[in-house]
Amino acid sequence: MVQRLISGVIAGLIFLGVILLGDGYYSAFLTIVALLGYHEFARLNGFPPFRWDVIAGYAAVLLLSVPVPPFGWDPVSIEGCTWLLLFLLLSSTVFSKNKIHLEHASLLFLGAFYIGIGFRYMVVTRDLEHGVFWTLLTFFCIWASDAGAYFVGRAVGKRKLWPAISPNKTVEGAVGGLVISVIVGLVFYFLHPNWVGLWQAMGVALASAIAGTLGDLVQSAYKRLRGVKDSGNLLPGHGGVLDRTDSWLIVFPFVHVLGLLPN
Repeated sequence: MVQRLISGVIAGLIFLGVILLGDGYYSAFLTIVALLGYHEFARLNGFPPFRWDVIAGYAAVLLLSVPVPPFGWDPVSIEGCTWLLLFLLLSSTVFSKNKIHLEHASLLFLGAFYIGIGFRYMVVTRDLEHGVFWTLLTFFCIWASDAGAYFVGRAVGKRKLWPAISPNKTVEGAVGGLVISVIVGLVFYFLHPNWVGLWQAMGVALASAIAGTLGDLVQSAYKRLRGVKDSGNLLPGHGGVLDRTDSWLIVFPFVHVLGLLPN
């Protein structure tokens, strides 16, 4: 528990630091984290790290997760990057003479898109006007939901939310996490009512709690399918990148799709 607390505090301070620094620091940091996440995904599925279809997935994650690349070269559009990855992965089934199966290509495509797009929208959020505010609003609502669900669930949780996938989650915990997330959203509204409207702040909070819980359950279901407890061991006591970012990867694209953050 002490190791978990120490590693969590250190990781949290580093992460908040790069959010505040912004510019290329935040983008570069998230790109590295995205590549580590894809490495975990490939390993979970038993793919060798240096096979060329896996390398194509790494390249796609790199391109997708950096909406504004450095050094002045133009970014590849989401549509262009997605099509290139699709083309390369489908071609791999041909050139490998079906040693690389269509199921393999499909999994790698899914992983690259899921991870790359999720981290891309984190960068997009930070690049908005008042980007630190919108980034912290979304993250704090996610974290409030997680913490609220944990502590409320432990205190009064009785009814299991989805025992076949995540036996420790409870309905009471999920409701508690949602309420605390809304409270955090309201705090941000009262801090800067000229930047965010009341219903907008509540919408971000509700979306963060609901989509974040689903993102957590998705990762739990996948790890259960693969028979592992954690996706990796990068952070002592916390697991891997995907264990820590499962909610983020769903919430950030979701709040943009819903139009809850500025364009």
